[in-house]
Amino acid sequence: MRATGFTHVSVGARDLEESVRFYAELFGMEEIPAPDFPFPVRWLRVGDLQLHLFQSEGPAPASQHFGLDVDDFEAAYRRAKELGLVEGSGYFSNVYELPDGAVQLYVRDPSGNLVEINWPDVTTLDRSIFDDIKKVGAETEEASRAMLYLRWQG
Repeated sequence: MRATGFTHVSVGARDLEESVRFYAELFGMEEIPAPDFPFPVRWLRVGDLQLHLFQSEGPAPASQHFGLDVDDFEAAYRRAKELGLVEGSGYFSNVYELPDGAVQLYVRDPSGNLVEINWPDVTTLDRSIFDDIKKVGAETEEASRAMLYLRWQG
C-alpha cells in the first residue's frame, strides 16, 4: 500500500472567523461545509485540496508550515508587506530563490501558523518589486543555518 497524495492540511486557529477571513482574502480560499465535530472547525477549499481550521488556544509551532502555490506572486508579496505579515527578521523574513529557480516567501496567519507562498520561476518576476531575493542552496551557509534552526525547532 502507498499513499497517493494529500487531501488536506489541518491547523489550529485561536479565532476561527479571523482565520477564515485571512485565508479567503489573501488566498481566495472558499469556505465549504464541515461535518459536526465535538469542537469548532471551519473548512476551506484551495484548488483540489482543503485547509481545515480547528479551534485551538495553543501556540502555533515556530517552523512547522505548509506551502501554497499562487497565481500572482508579486501581488501576494505586496499584500503580505502591506498587511505586515512578513516576519521582521530571521530566516523566515526573506524571499528565497531555490536552486531550481522557484521562489518562496513566508507569512504568518492570525494564529501564528507559518505559510510558505510559492512561485515556480524567478525569471518571470519584476525584481524591482522585492526588497531582496536571496539565493539559497544546499551548499550555502544560509541553508546550513536554516537546517540547523529547523532541527532545533523540531
